[in-house]
Amino acid sequence: MTIRLGDIAPDFTQDSTEGTIRFHEWAGNSWVVLFSHPKNFTPVCTTELGALAKLKPEFDKRNVKVIGLSVDPLDAHGRWAADIAETQGAALNFPLLADADRTVSDLYGMIHPNANDTLTVRSVFVIDPNKKIRLTLTYPASTGRNFEELLRVIDSLQLTDRFSVATPADWRQGEDVIIVPSLSDEQAKERFPQGWTALKPYLRLTAQPTA
Repeated sequence: MTIRLGDIAPDFTQDSTEGTIRFHEWAGNSWVVLFSHPKNFTPVCTTELGALAKLKPEFDKRNVKVIGLSVDPLDAHGRWAADIAETQGAALNFPLLADADRTVSDLYGMIHPNANDTLTVRSVFVIDPNKKIRLTLTYPASTGRNFEELLRVIDSLQLTDRFSVATPADWRQGEDVIIVPSLSDEQAKERFPQGWTALKPYLRLTAQPTA
């Protein structure tokens, strides 16, 4: 199955380290980051789970729930969680799905049809409160994911959902944003009374709106 931006995230029921997860029900009215791992006890993924556990308060502030997935069975997750706490200095503080039967991996198209193993299962999905897929990423096995970048993307998505703006390259919270081209100058004057800088008619920069 191919998951595209704007699709409704497939629902599922699956065991996890925090009990049975009925995904849409569990997500509720929150944003969700769903990210997958090829298998337990892999070095890069061990560092990722520790890094995300440390950053979880930042996701909480943004009304984002985090959920991981590995294709190993549930009993192995407990042993891996102990290793994560020992080596990364942070205990697992979000659910980790046990997808040994590959139900969720197949639903989300995480395993390439020509793959001989699960090494291609290193996907990230950002899902909004309407259960729509807003971002997808797939990483190679050798490269650890940048969770600060996910926070940046979520900040952008949440901002652009509230206001008629887009965010430029390398944008960070508090920096100038772009007024979307679909707004005329007259409409923009109503929404952005502070004004803007027009580098080109289609490229209008304004201060990040806050209310």
